[in-house]
Amino acid sequence: MADRIGRGAMGFAIALAVVLACSLMALEWTRVSLAWQQGASLAILLLLLLTIGYIARGWRRLDVEFRTRVGPEKLALAQRRHGESEQRFRALLESLPKVAVQGYDRERRVIYWNEASTQLYGYDAEEVQGSLLEDLIIPGEMREDVIRAHRNWITKGDAIPPGELELVSKSGAPVAVFSHHVMLGEHTHDPLMFCVDVDLSDQKQVRRELDFVTHFDPLTRLPNRRTFESELEGFMRECQRRRMHLAVLFIDLDRFGDVNVARGFEQGNQLLMQVADRLRECQQDSALLSRFDADEFVMAFAYLSAERDVLTLIDRIMAQFSAPFALEGGELHVTARLGVSLYPDNGREAAELIHHAELAKNRAKGSDHSRYWFFNRQIHDTLLRQHELLERLQRAIERQELCVHYQPQVSSMSGRIENLEALVRWFPEDGGEPVPPSEFIPLAERFNLIHRLGDWIVREVCRQQACWKAAGLNGYRIDINFSGRQIAVPGVFDQLQRCMQEYHLNHRDIGIELTENVLVQADDSVLESLHRLYHRGMKIAIDDFGTGYSTLSYLKLFPVTSLKIDRSFVTDAPASPRDRAILAGIVFIAHRLGLEVVAEGVETLAQLELMRDLNCDLVQGHYHFRPMPAAEVQRLMRDQPLLSIP
Repeated sequence: MADRIGRGAMGFAIALAVVLACSLMALEWTRVSLAWQQGASLAILLLLLLTIGYIARGWRRLDVEFRTRVGPEKLALAQRRHGESEQRFRALLESLPKVAVQGYDRERRVIYWNEASTQLYGYDAEEVQGSLLEDLIIPGEMREDVIRAHRNWITKGDAIPPGELELVSKSGAPVAVFSHHVMLGEHTHDPLMFCVDVDLSDQKQVRRELDFVTHFDPLTRLPNRRTFESELEGFMRECQRRRMHLAVLFIDLDRFGDVNVARGFEQGNQLLMQVADRLRECQQDSALLSRFDADEFVMAFAYLSAERDVLTLIDRIMAQFSAPFALEGGELHVTARLGVSLYPDNGREAAELIHHAELAKNRAKGSDHSRYWFFNRQIHDTLLRQHELLERLQRAIERQELCVHYQPQVSSMSGRIENLEALVRWFPEDGGEPVPPSEFIPLAERFNLIHRLGDWIVREVCRQQACWKAAGLNGYRIDINFSGRQIAVPGVFDQLQRCMQEYHLNHRDIGIELTENVLVQADDSVLESLHRLYHRGMKIAIDDFGTGYSTLSYLKLFPVTSLKIDRSFVTDAPASPRDRAILAGIVFIAHRLGLEVVAEGVETLAQLELMRDLNCDLVQGHYHFRPMPAAEVQRLMRDQPLLSIP
C-alpha cells in the first residue's frame, strides 16, 4: 500500500512538473502586463524548483526501497522504467524556457548542460563537458566559497540553500539568477549535483528602472525631490559641523505653460532639458540640483562663508537665461524667478528650507520688479495669515457675514444723487474688527474664490435693486465691479443677465465697472459680450482710469460709456498744476468722445470746486457720502433727494 502511495506521489509530482513547465511556456505567449507576467513566471518557477527537489528525493528513496525489498528481475524492470522516466524528465528540462539546468559530478565537473544554460551563460554543451564549475560561471571572489559549500554538502550533508546569485557568462558579463541545488545519490560514492538557475535579468532591469524613477526625473535625469531632500539633509549636517552657511534656491520658469500651448509638449520638454543642462554648469562639488515639477528646479549650495556669497550664485544662475534657447521652432528667450532660503536662519530641516524657498519664489513671481526674493519670517507670517483668512472667508460666505454697502455718485453741479456703486463689506459674526476689502478681495482672486464671491454680489445687488424699484425708488443705477479673473470665465455676463431677468431688471438698472488693464487684456469673446451689453443700453465704466495702460487710443475701441478718474489724481490736484493739467486733458477728451466723467476720492471742498471748474460730471467720495448699508441709502433716497450746494 505504501509503495502504491509513494509511486502515486511520484507520478503526481512529475505530472505537476509537466503542468508547471507548460504553464511557464504559455506565459511567454500571453499578452499581459510585463510586471504581472514576470511575477507569475517567478512564482511558477519557484514551485517548479520545489517539485524538482521533491522528485529527486523521491528517486533516491524509491531506489533504496527497490534494492532492499524486491527481487533482481523487478529491480531491473524498475531501473529500466526509472531510466525511461529520467530520459523523459531530461527532455522536459531541455524544453523549459529560461530555466538553466546543469549537472556536476563529485569533482564539480560538468556532466549535463541544457539549452537554456547555453543561452544564459554562452557555453555550448559540448564545450563545457568535463569542465569545472568554478572555471565556467563562478566569479573569482566566489570560487573558494562555492568549492567549500560543495565539499560540505558531500561530506557533511549541509545542503546549499537556494537564493539569488550574480554569476558570470562566457563573455564576462554578470548574470543574475535564482539558483536552486539538488544532490542525487547524496550518500553514495558518485553524488551528482544539479543546479537549476532561473534568469532574473528582466526582473533586475525592472528593479533598476524602478529604482531610477523612484529617485530621479526621467526627462532631465536629475535627482527628484525625494533624493534632493535626502542629500540636502547630509549637506546641512556637514554645514552645522563646520559652522558654515547653506543656500537653497527655488527656480521657476516664467510662462512655461504658454510654451507648451504655443509650441507643444515636445518642444516644452526640449526646453526643460536645455535648462537642466545650463543649470548643471552652475553646479559645484558642494552643490545639488533637482527638478521638482514641470518648470521648477531647485539648487542647494553648501559651505558658504557668508550670506553675501548667495548674490554671486544668483547672478551666475540668472546669466544662464540671458542667451536664447534653441528649439526646433526657433530661438526662445526664457526668464525665471528665484526664491532663496538660508541655513540656519530660515530653517533647520531640509523640507522646511525648501518650503521657505518656494514661498520666497512665489513672492518673486508676484513682483513686477524683482527677479529673486529672499525668505524672511514676515513672508511666512503673512502667508499664514492669508491662509487663515481664506478659510474664514469661505465660512463667511456660507454664514452670510458679508454684506453690500452702496456709495452714491453725486452730480458735481446739482448735488443730486445719480448712481450708486456696490462695495462688498465683511463684518465677522464673532464681533471682531471688519476685514478691509483690500485684504480679502485680492486673496479671493488669488485662490479662485472670486467667482463664488462675485456671484453672490451680483445676486445680492439685483435683489436689492428689485426691492428699491418695488418701493418706488426708481432711476438709481447700481454699478458692479468685475475683476479680470471673473470675466475670464466664459458666460459670466450671461449669468449677470439671467440674474437681472430673474429680478425683472433692465439694462439701465445695473452697470458694470472694469479697470483699464482688465479691458486691455480681455479676449475677443469678452469684448463681444461687452459690445452686446453696450448696445442694449447698459452703462460700462473704466474704473481707476490713469493707473493702468492709460492709452487714450483704447477709448475708441472699447464699448464704454464713462471714465472714473483714479483718486491719486484728485487728491493732490488743487495744489499740483501738473495733476490739474492731466485732469483737464482727461475730462476734455472724454467729453469729446461722448463719455461721462466721474472723479473718485473727492474728500474736500477744494477738490469738489476743482471738479466743478473742470466740468467733471459726477463726484464720488467721503465729502458727500461714505459707503452705506442699504437701509441708510434707502432713507437718503427718500428723504434727501437733493444736497445743498456750498
